[in-house]
Amino acid sequence: MVSPEEQLARPAVQTRPARTRMTGTQRREQLIQIARTLFAERGYEAASIEEIAQRASVSKPVVYEHFGGKEGLYAVVVDREMSRLLEMVTNALTKNRSRVRVERVALALLSYVEEHTDGFRILVRDSPVAAPDGTYSSLLNEAISQVAHLLAADFSKRGFDPGLATMYAQALVGMVSTTATWWLDERTPSKEVVAAHLVNLCWNGLTNLEANPELGDD
Repeated sequence: MVSPEEQLARPAVQTRPARTRMTGTQRREQLIQIARTLFAERGYEAASIEEIAQRASVSKPVVYEHFGGKEGLYAVVVDREMSRLLEMVTNALTKNRSRVRVERVALALLSYVEEHTDGFRILVRDSPVAAPDGTYSSLLNEAISQVAHLLAADFSKRGFDPGLATMYAQALVGMVSTTATWWLDERTPSKEVVAAHLVNLCWNGLTNLEANPELGDD
């Protein structure tokens, strides 16, 4: 029989707190967030299911169970980022007068770069060959389509050929997109200053647009 003195001399047995088990929804969300970070850090090809599982402290079969593989997980991450960015751009295109729309689109894209840097890095990287259409290029095509619609109406009012609106939309969206990609690493000047200068170039160019421009002589 153990005496009270011996009981006091024994070290207390520490019990580990019960580990909270994630629900399927919580686990799926955890894997998406981990994969998002890893895809942004290394790109699709360099990221691996092994590391995603390791960071989540689960086995590889758990990842396969939720997404079927790396490609399926990547598709979910890209789809989320596409939806977020498209919503921001679409909201900017459907409100306010013409110049303010252009300003808001430029600022929306730069804000997305600033607030969701990992997401933007994922979108501008090369997608796997078998990836679905949800890529940055398809998002830009959607933006081009909406801008072309706005420009066509404006061209018609001014007596310009509305058939050229798509070409101008390609140029405008391409300029904003390329600048946003550059600003991803620069981060200076501020997004507001960058947006203002982009619109300065876009809008003043459109304001003084010639109906039938020609190349100059040598």
